[in-house]
Amino acid sequence: MNAGKAHADVVVYGTRLCGYCRRARDLLVSRGIEFEERAVDSDLEKRREMESLSGRRTVPQIFIDGRPIGGYDALRALDTSGRLDCLVFRDAADRP
Repeated sequence: MNAGKAHADVVVYGTRLCGYCRRARDLLVSRGIEFEERAVDSDLEKRREMESLSGRRTVPQIFIDGRPIGGYDALRALDTSGRLDCLVFRDAADRP
């Protein structure tokens, strides 16, 4: 599954009990996309970081290579359109 490909940095800011956060994590896992999870439910500093980077207060907030893509609905739309793989997986030769 996506062998031989370089992988973008994916970060998910979310909470443990948020259904949309769970759906985002499940989608990424089902696509074989590794990601860093940053819990904001008990860490005010991480929540402020998320709000500063995304300009939003809702969770999840998902970033690919430092670029905010939005929440679960935006992630699902990228996946449905086929653009998620293009953003996350690239030929190793194309990776800086």
